[in-house]
Amino acid sequence: MTRLDPQALVTHLDRLYRVAWALCGSREDAEDLVQETAARVLAKPRRLHGQDELAYLVRALRNTFLLSRRTRSRRPQEVATLDQVEPAERRGAGMPEVALEARELFTAIAALPDDFRHALVAVDVAGLSYREAADLLGTREATIASRVYRGRERVVEALRSGGGRKQAGGEASMPARSLR
Repeated sequence: MTRLDPQALVTHLDRLYRVAWALCGSREDAEDLVQETAARVLAKPRRLHGQDELAYLVRALRNTFLLSRRTRSRRPQEVATLDQVEPAERRGAGMPEVALEARELFTAIAALPDDFRHALVAVDVAGLSYREAADLLGTREATIASRVYRGRERVVEALRSGGGRKQAGGEASMPARSLR
C-alpha cells in the first residue's frame, strides 16, 4: 500500500481541471471543483490501494463533484439580477476559434447523461484506460466501452445540430477537434 504524494496533485492539475470542466460545463465551476478536491485530498494523508495517483485523484474529483451537486440541490435557488452579472472575461482573446470550440465541446459533454459523461470524461478527458475507468466507476470494461462510444456519438450529434459553425456554403461543419 503506497501513500499519495502531495506533489502528484500538482503534476495532475491540468488533467483534473479538464475533467472538472467536462463534468461541470463551466470554467469557473471547474476551478472551484479542483480547488475543493485539492483541499480535501491534502487535508490528511491518503493511501492508494492498488490504484495509480491519477485514477485516485479523478475518483476524488468525481466524488467531490457528486457531493457538491447533492448539497446544491438541497439549497434554495437564487436568481441573479442584471446588476449582479459581471461581463465575460477576455482570456481567450488571442485565439477565439479555439476557445469557442473548447467551450462548445465541454458544453456538449456536460449535457450528457451522467453515465455517458462520467465514462467519456474518464477515458477521453482524463486519459484513463478502459480498465482504469471501469475500476473508477465501479462497472465492467465492456460497459465503459459502450458508454464511451454512445457518449461520443451524442457529443458529435450535439455539435452538429447545435454547436456546429456554418461554412460559406451554408452547411454545418464538423468542429476541428474530434473526440476520436
